[in-house]
Amino acid sequence: MDAQRDYERVPGMSAIVVQDQEVLWSGAFGMANLEDQVKATPSTLYSICSISKLFTSVAIMKLYDEGKLRLDDEIQDLLPWYDLKQQFPDSWPITVRSLLTHSSGLPRESNHPYWTGPDHPFPENEAIRSELHNQETLYPSSTVFQYSNLGMTLLGEVVEEISGMPYEEYIMLNILDLLDLHDTRTFLPEELYGSELAIGYSALDREGSRSKVDLFQARGITAAAGFSSNVFDLGKFASWQFRLLDTSTTEILHPSTLRYMHNVHWTDPDWKTTWGLGFGVIKGPDGVKRVGHSGGCPGYITMFSMIPSMKRAYAVFTNGINTNPLGFIQAMDSLMDKYKKDGNNEKVENTVPSLDEYTGYYHQMPWTSEVYLSTWHNKLVMLPLPTKDPVQELVFLRYLGEDTFKRLKDNGELGETFTFIRDENGATQKIKRHNNYFSRIHK
Repeated sequence: MDAQRDYERVPGMSAIVVQDQEVLWSGAFGMANLEDQVKATPSTLYSICSISKLFTSVAIMKLYDEGKLRLDDEIQDLLPWYDLKQQFPDSWPITVRSLLTHSSGLPRESNHPYWTGPDHPFPENEAIRSELHNQETLYPSSTVFQYSNLGMTLLGEVVEEISGMPYEEYIMLNILDLLDLHDTRTFLPEELYGSELAIGYSALDREGSRSKVDLFQARGITAAAGFSSNVFDLGKFASWQFRLLDTSTTEILHPSTLRYMHNVHWTDPDWKTTWGLGFGVIKGPDGVKRVGHSGGCPGYITMFSMIPSMKRAYAVFTNGINTNPLGFIQAMDSLMDKYKKDGNNEKVENTVPSLDEYTGYYHQMPWTSEVYLSTWHNKLVMLPLPTKDPVQELVFLRYLGEDTFKRLKDNGELGETFTFIRDENGATQKIKRHNNYFSRIHK
């Protein structure tokens, strides 16, 4: 992950893998602050941007559980000041359900240029309300998928209207405090910017550099994009959901309500885009359902993904634009699945010594950037870097003795020979293959 981050020039990243109630692994690479050389850690805070929508969705469904609203309530009935123009007279009503599934037909954004730098002028709530009458629907409701920050912002207003308390207070008292998510906030803590809160950086320019992005606050768009958190808290958020899916006892939500949220409630006419109640819901390449949300704000790209049937979750946060957290999650997930599958099929070989002395980074310049060697059950595995599909590019090496390995083909036959060459101190220094050499870079 660290090498891939370098090749993609991601300033910093933090990641976690959760299995039910346990953190299987957490790690961080690169810098939270390039200027002051502050290293990223798993505790580093990031803007999670649209992952904020999941907390708003949980708040809405808690009110639903309490009988304080219905999914088919119309937005104009819940917010008396709502006056956005409906340009399609025969449209289906704009409801809580259609807002949660991004099928309401509303514009993507409020009538303000808050994604425009360098200032990113996010509006206050009143400014959003005052501009609604100057906006109109893009599509008839419940006809197509149109992702809408405005729609989720309005659901934040519904939380305030129905609960009778400020949105931020409701979220803190009814979700964050109850789940012990004390590193999750409905804002970006300014006093921690550059230390505990990672500095955000722009997309790459032609020279391959990124510029520092000024700190922003989402203000009136908080319910859609304003939260900050770290991967540990998102791991707790996932574990809460796994607990709830496995019980009949209410914990913030009724278990049946969370299951309902994880189901597909909207399928686009193209049959490719599917959405639950607040959650993105997709069928993975293995045919298994995945539930979660991504986020992208000035300086940050983040991803949160759960596999409910396996009780496994991932979160990857980065502090650079045009990064690919989903790619890291897919790589981790596919590697874990293959490792588990290979382990179930692996025969125990008592003759294999410790392979750790062979692991590390090697290169064969100018032909390869580098390769990484690691242990894989009772074999070595070689992974070329950078990689777009690590599982497909793995090269497995079976130990034969005396620093000699052979490539293990897919059909189980043995291929060419790899011989490790040691230096005068006995440390592995090179790999010989086809009479040519890979040289060690570092351990």
